[in-house]
Amino acid sequence: MGADIHGFIECRSRWAGPRDTWSAAVDLNLVYLGRDYDAFGCLFGVRNYAGFAPLAAERGLPELISDAARADFDEWASDAHSPSWIGWSEVKCVDWDEAAETVDRRIHEYEEVNGTWVLVGKAGWSARFARAAGLPAGPSTAGDDPYGRRDWPEGAEWRDGDRLYRLERMTRREAVPPEGEWKPVWSVMEALGAVHGDENVRLTVWFDN
Repeated sequence: MGADIHGFIECRSRWAGPRDTWSAAVDLNLVYLGRDYDAFGCLFGVRNYAGFAPLAAERGLPELISDAARADFDEWASDAHSPSWIGWSEVKCVDWDEAAETVDRRIHEYEEVNGTWVLVGKAGWSARFARAAGLPAGPSTAGDDPYGRRDWPEGAEWRDGDRLYRLERMTRREAVPPEGEWKPVWSVMEALGAVHGDENVRLTVWFDN
């Protein structure tokens, strides 16, 4: 079952006091339409198959959450999980070239196109890869590793015709590309920060399956 993200970009006035209520500036669903587990894992630790140290995992809802964000969260009732938030001042300081703590649990699959390897996907299980690697035809039930292996080195590769399979470690920039689906979110937060101060802008989120 897939996981989706919900939430609001929240802001408070430059002249607000530390206990003043925040306002819901933009519904996240208006500026982010994706379902990218690499980004979810990198930012909030949800579906973190790539093995990142999450930037803002399981912080819960902010104490002074906006009325709109609270009402929307409450509508999800028992379906909502992993609420958290991250401030724009934190996002601005992220080292996007930082690598994940572990190699990706998924095998990265490339297709040869005009002499160049092009990434076509990452899968927790691939029967074609299993054949190329000389593994059993069905996923292993041992632990959380469907291939039943622990000793493959980072960068290990397997070739099968026009397909290349590789064990890789991702960077934050690969998980959240600067020109990717999160760019509108960062642009809105940046604009609000320029008016009200970076410390007065945050992204409050939760997930559902």
